[in-house]
Amino acid sequence: MAYYEQGTGPAVIFLHGFPELAYSWRHQLPAFAAAGYRAIAPDQRGCGQTSVPKDVSAYAIEELIADIEGLLDALQLDSAIFVAHDWGALVLWHMAMRLPERIERLIALNIPHYPRLPVDPMQVFRERFGDDFYIVNFQDSDEADRRFAKQSRQFFERLMRKNQIRRADYDKLPDGMKTISLLRLLDRDEVSGEPVLNDEELDYYVAAFKKTGFTGPINWYRNWTRNWEGTRDDNFRIDIPTLFIGAADDIVVAPAHIDGMRSLVTNLDIKMLDPCGHWSQQEQPNAVNRLILDWLARHKTR
Repeated sequence: MAYYEQGTGPAVIFLHGFPELAYSWRHQLPAFAAAGYRAIAPDQRGCGQTSVPKDVSAYAIEELIADIEGLLDALQLDSAIFVAHDWGALVLWHMAMRLPERIERLIALNIPHYPRLPVDPMQVFRERFGDDFYIVNFQDSDEADRRFAKQSRQFFERLMRKNQIRRADYDKLPDGMKTISLLRLLDRDEVSGEPVLNDEELDYYVAAFKKTGFTGPINWYRNWTRNWEGTRDDNFRIDIPTLFIGAADDIVVAPAHIDGMRSLVTNLDIKMLDPCGHWSQQEQPNAVNRLILDWLARHKTR
């Protein structure tokens, strides 16, 4: 697993989401190094400089957790502070259930800890959002793999934007307009919001994903049902000191989902960024850094 690091001191490992890279933490690594931490950000499986296995099953949650455990071992760390965003947060929540002893402090951005659904989540997604919903679409075809690769610059230009829509306005839309379709996003003549990435940053993302393609990270989603089946015997209660940073305008996550964590995470602080959309650490880097560093100062590691 390829990784990047800056600084010395207590280890803080940053886990990116989709479609992101270790580079997504470019605003955090120098800030945490300057604050006295050893800041480490890996390119996770299928992304950047890390390997891209072909089999879908190679991206199951246990494999993704094993990568992080292997990184800790390679760094000769018994445990570390973890910060994670998007899919990285999902991996971290699962790791917290299975390997809590290796996580000193847990900081999750945007994606909360969900209880286990009694039915396959993919069935719920399909019934509620339809076949155009991006997670459902990923299960049914490789169209996204091909089109994202062919139109990678357009994909990142349109996806990574801020101030696209306020949560309150999104909630007023008719149900038929709430489905998040990344393919339809590519087809739009116009797109709202301000770019998160400048030209140099956009070039970096495009070059990285032109090299690896999108199938690897999309395969993370193609294990959704398998991952759900594997949690049948897991204890979803988490006792690790945890900070959750939500974004007021992240349309993927409803406020009820965030509140729902309180019964699952026993030692939980919740902070909200407003205004902010899904790309929190890139949209509001200074605010994210301040929230985490202040919280860590008040919650010293063992």
